[in-house]
Amino acid sequence: MVDHSADGSTQAAFGLQGLDDILAGGLERDRVYLLEGAPGTGKTTAAMSFLLEGARLGEGVLYITLSETEDELRATARSHGWSLDGMDIFELVPPESLLDEQQQQSLLYSSDLELGETTRMIFEAVEARKPRRVVIDSLSEIRLLAQSSLRYRRQVLALKHYFAKNSATVLLLDDLTTEINDKTVHSVAHGVIQLQELAPEYGAERRRVRVIKYRGRRFRGGYHDFTIKTGGLEVYPRIIASEHRTTFDRTPVSSGVTELDALLGGGVERGSSALILGPAGTGKSLFAINFAMAAVHRGERAALFIFDEELGLLFDRMKQLGIELEVMRDEGRLIIEQIDAAELSPGEFAARVRRCVSDQQIQTVVIDSLNGYQAAMPQEQFLVLHIHELLQYLNRQGASTFLTVAQHGLVGEMKAPVDVTYLADTVILLRYFEALGNVRRAVSVIKKRSGRHEKTIREYNIGEDGLTLGEPLTGFQGVLRGVPNFVGQGSGLLGESAA
Repeated sequence: MVDHSADGSTQAAFGLQGLDDILAGGLERDRVYLLEGAPGTGKTTAAMSFLLEGARLGEGVLYITLSETEDELRATARSHGWSLDGMDIFELVPPESLLDEQQQQSLLYSSDLELGETTRMIFEAVEARKPRRVVIDSLSEIRLLAQSSLRYRRQVLALKHYFAKNSATVLLLDDLTTEINDKTVHSVAHGVIQLQELAPEYGAERRRVRVIKYRGRRFRGGYHDFTIKTGGLEVYPRIIASEHRTTFDRTPVSSGVTELDALLGGGVERGSSALILGPAGTGKSLFAINFAMAAVHRGERAALFIFDEELGLLFDRMKQLGIELEVMRDEGRLIIEQIDAAELSPGEFAARVRRCVSDQQIQTVVIDSLNGYQAAMPQEQFLVLHIHELLQYLNRQGASTFLTVAQHGLVGEMKAPVDVTYLADTVILLRYFEALGNVRRAVSVIKKRSGRHEKTIREYNIGEDGLTLGEPLTGFQGVLRGVPNFVGQGSGLLGESAA
């Protein structure tokens, strides 16, 4: 008998969308699984979600606890706003005779009696309730009672065979608190799910989940970020861009500035990514926001993900340039999210971007900046892989993505903290340069995969009217180095008359 669910499903889902996605739908029924992780990683919360989903489907569910009391479990449920109606909780405690030192037998180790009694009580609880889903929390108690790997393995095998005959899907919890790294249950269980908690040197803890083993089933391998929130675990499966393909017209999208469009050969192609590079203060955010404003004026929706700047300051600064970000946000035409890099994992950020594009039909995405995104990475060497998958996903959804990167230095040779120029389809370079006793700004396009673009350098100005670009600078050499030489007959600079 395979189908035990009220809805006819052959899989036992956790009821956690992200985790079920990683598991390709859930757990195969009538098998024993291991959910392991150190204390505080969310095992109990995940296990309760598993049983509550079964109860919601009309299945009998049983939580057997050897480590926590029923009151503690109910307190955990209340913290998530859950009702445990429909869930049986069996609090397994040793018989009073085993707790009374005067009644313990001296010829037998008390652990021998406790292990056999514990197993008998588990079997009796299952026989009385006939559940379809069972959680045993935790194996550490059984391992300590067994005292040897051989007895422990035999005990786990006995549980496995018993539950197989009783048509139950079983989740064994292990808190990994024993000193011996015993992999006995790994070999016995049909599948193994591991929860981990990482503690960065600064910022909130990071949690991730990994499916180590799942017999006869394809699943999403590797690590996936998750958080514990009110209502349970929120799991963020890694984005695999190749799984998401759509069809759309790759037409150029305008920046709203005629001269910038000319520099870009007509604009940035829809479904492509543009990287805006430059030192601090060159207006990288303004360039990216111009594309978002142009999309809103076309009747599309755009999203800004701001890592570096406080939103109130950004609203005031843009208002002085004639851009009403706050009004557009309040009207629902523009989504603006402040991202705290110290409190957010890369997986959660990617999930936010993905939801915006898929659920709200966002066609223009601005990420300001990758420096802030890098700060959210506990392991910076994988930043490029995260960005690659995110950009490929957005491109295949027909969204135009604009990213900013702040380079170190002001003039001369500058370096970015992370080189992602080869990932972007278009690279826009911003520079300071000195001319006629003034510090000025220049922009050039150094890469565009999807078509022709100007190879010139244009000066630009940021004023009350926003972003203004001038004609190509033809009278200078060395503008991008910061200290150019004047070799022409007319300066061609904004605000300067020709000689």
